[in-house]
Amino acid sequence: MRKPIIAGNWKMNMTPAQGAQLIEQIKPLVADAKCDVVVCVPFVDIPAAAQALAGSNIGLGAQNLHFEPKGAYTGEISADMLKELGVEYVIIGHSERRGYFAETDETVNKKVQAALDAGFTPIVCVGESLAQREAGGWEAFVAGQAKAALEGLCEKCVAKVVIAYEPIWAIGTGKTASDEQANEAIGIIRAAVKEMFGDAAQEMRIQYGGSMNAKNCQGLMAQDQIDGGLIGGAALKAPDFATIVAAASATVK
Repeated sequence: MRKPIIAGNWKMNMTPAQGAQLIEQIKPLVADAKCDVVVCVPFVDIPAAAQALAGSNIGLGAQNLHFEPKGAYTGEISADMLKELGVEYVIIGHSERRGYFAETDETVNKKVQAALDAGFTPIVCVGESLAQREAGGWEAFVAGQAKAALEGLCEKCVAKVVIAYEPIWAIGTGKTASDEQANEAIGIIRAAVKEMFGDAAQEMRIQYGGSMNAKNCQGLMAQDQIDGGLIGGAALKAPDFATIVAAASATVK
């Protein structure tokens, strides 16, 4: 039985003070969660978030990292910097990073390896555009993204990686893949991982991340392949985020 994981991706929202206030609202609502709960906050929010999260059951995540340990990379953040601040999870390869900031399958793979080397749990994003889905062949594209991200990893390491299936056409648009569409896509990703790493694919947690919210989370979480959610807009509203956490917790036997 894979333990579900609900991770909030705050994106470029919340000042440190606002973030700490939101965490204080979330903490009592998810204190009894049976799933893993994570908030992935902007870099400048990390110290305030770490302080607010102290003693709680909520993990701290970042939204990116650089694959080099240090050097002349102005504006970048290293794994060691994040680790010293108490970060445990890091989002890698989000479609916004790929689309706006030229992330590639190669850089995603390097970042996954750097995250694992630092002891983080990587949350690796994959997903197709609307044009790719409508043109056909999206299955091979998404499977290829997953395989590229995991290239060169050991079987034991792969089981620690979380993949988030985020169809680009459903991120921030209000559109959501149907429960069946999301489950099918995640099954395809798991099959691709199995081709590379065998039984480790059954241990890997794969989330859905395309506009999961308080209204649709129960149906999505009821699917047999879906192990949680990477939550955008709903993560900025404590009651909505708590509802999603409760739906994930309800699937734990």
